[in-house]
Formats: sequence, C-alpha cells, structure tokens
Amino acid sequence: MKSYTRTYPLFSLCGLNCGLCPRYHTKGKSKCPGCGGRAFYEKHPPCGVISCAKRHGGVEYCYLCTECPCKKYYDSEKIKDSFITKQRQLADFRKVQEIGLAAYQAELNEKVGILERLLVDFDDGRRKNFFCIAINLLELADIKDVMAQLEAEVTLDATLKEKAVLAVRMFRQKADEREILLELRKTQ
Repeated sequence: MKSYTRTYPLFSLCGLNCGLCPRYHTKGKSKCPGCGGRAFYEKHPPCGVISCAKRHGGVEYCYLCTECPCKKYYDSEKIKDSFITKQRQLADFRKVQEIGLAAYQAELNEKVGILERLLVDFDDGRRKNFFCIAINLLELADIKDVMAQLEAEVTLDATLKEKAVLAVRMFRQKADEREILLELRKTQ
C-alpha cells in the first residue's frame, strides 16, 4: 500500500467523500490526505479495498468493478458508523454513473469549498462534524439554498456562536424537509 496514490484523493476508491470528512479538515498530525493522497500510507492501516481493487485489474473506483456491489456494500445504506458516514457510498456511485466522473468531481469540489467556508465563518469550535455530515448527505442545490438563506439572515454584528446556531438550524430544517437524519449512526 505504500505505493498507493490517486490523482483525485477527495473521492475514495470505495466511494467515501474524503474531502467532506472531518479528518481531512483537521490541522496537525492526524490530518488525513484523502484516499491515496500524499503520505496516505502513514495515516491509514492496510486497506483491504485497495488490495481488492488491485486483484480486480486496478480499478480506479469500486463501481467500475464487474463484481460491484460486492459483500462490502451489502446493506451499506444501513451501516452504523461512529466516525464518518458511509450511507452514501452506493448512491454516490450511482450518481457518478449517471452524471459522469468529471461532473461528480466538480460537484464534490464545490461542496468542499462550501464546507471550508462554513468551517471558517460558521464553526464555533463545535460544529465541524455536523457540517461535514450535512454537506455530505444533502444535495448541492439544497446546500446552496441554505447558504443563500444564511447570507440573507446573518447580520454584521452576529457572533460566531449565533451564526453557528443559525446555520445548524437551517441545515437541520432542510434535512428534515428531505427526511435526512444529520446524525452519525452510532454502533450499539
């Protein structure tokens, strides 16, 4: 795995949106470079998905494998995960197949840019995980709608905490409209 690199580490081999993960936006030694990003092998244990992809002709993404979806993805939309949401892997693969990889990457880049803005302008030090989940699970049009609402409602004298509370309320409201739960699914 030490030689594993990818030209676009924001979208992983297995379908995670690495660019929307809290660890990707961490400063310091625990910062993740994304799937196959610079020094990837120093941050991650051996990855069975990478080994599997090599065995299946070196596919760039699992959705390109003739055996996808394999047992790794069974019930992936019901996975309980206490770190990063994995619920969207198959849905995101379907979206890539529908709109094309370049369009998906462009959309993901836009989502990452919005997330970075949220982390600078609306994170009171307690909202990074929430914003990462919201941006990952909501569609780009809904995210843009929330951002436009925030622009319209945030006052110049608003504190960072007030802006954070408003942003969380607006994202939760949009998620509720779409019947999306903006919580990590905890293992019981």
